[in-house]
Amino acid sequence: MLNSIRFVALKSARGASAAVIILCALLAGCAGGVSNATAYSAPPQVHPDTIYVYSFDSTPDQVKLDTGGVIQKVTSQFDGASAAQKQAQEAAEVREQVANGIVQQLQSMGLHAIRSDVPAPADQNVLLIQGKFDTIDSGNRRRRMLIGLGAGKSELSTSVQLLYKPAGGAPRLVQSFDASADSGKMPGIAETAGVGAAAGHLATSAAAGAGLHGVSETTHGGAAGNAKKLAESIAKQIAQIGKAQGWMPAERTKG
Repeated sequence: MLNSIRFVALKSARGASAAVIILCALLAGCAGGVSNATAYSAPPQVHPDTIYVYSFDSTPDQVKLDTGGVIQKVTSQFDGASAAQKQAQEAAEVREQVANGIVQQLQSMGLHAIRSDVPAPADQNVLLIQGKFDTIDSGNRRRRMLIGLGAGKSELSTSVQLLYKPAGGAPRLVQSFDASADSGKMPGIAETAGVGAAAGHLATSAAAGAGLHGVSETTHGGAAGNAKKLAESIAKQIAQIGKAQGWMPAERTKG
């Protein structure tokens, strides 16, 4: 009887460990951040009335499409679009998602930010957010789902410039920095199913792993999830600059 109780307790503990591993991986989300931030020695006194966010420059040949897996191959055969057309579409979508995401993040902080594709008005004090994409890589969704741990990683990286243009004046560079986001290193279904198998719950673990990975891939995987994370990183860096220069209240940059 005592041995039976110990066996059940051991199986429960192993099952709990598997759940913790999966949960921690999900909470980790996708990696991203800001690097190589360079503030200029004589930055202008910035007091923007409006922040203008422009779509970052990109070229279709920068885009690495997800060509792995049966679904992608079958879809490619029937949709009639060439690889070049898909690259151009992916580049355009990512540009819009990142620009719109930056605007939304800044507006949520109480800043007057707008999305624009035209020059800012000459009679306003404005902060201009510009940049270019260095990497637009969709990775391999099949490898992310099955293997994980960085396999099939999707990635976006950018070089960002903040310029301040006072009313009636010329734009001056305030700061430049690099920003990136990727799909992270969550374990794949094979990895999480293996943990479940050790606990004697292979079928249940595999099913749960597939469900959890489906949710994670929807929110963090591919270009859409990376675009959201990248926009958040860029907006936070802009807010930190505003805090340092006094035009952004400190309490709005927390979090």
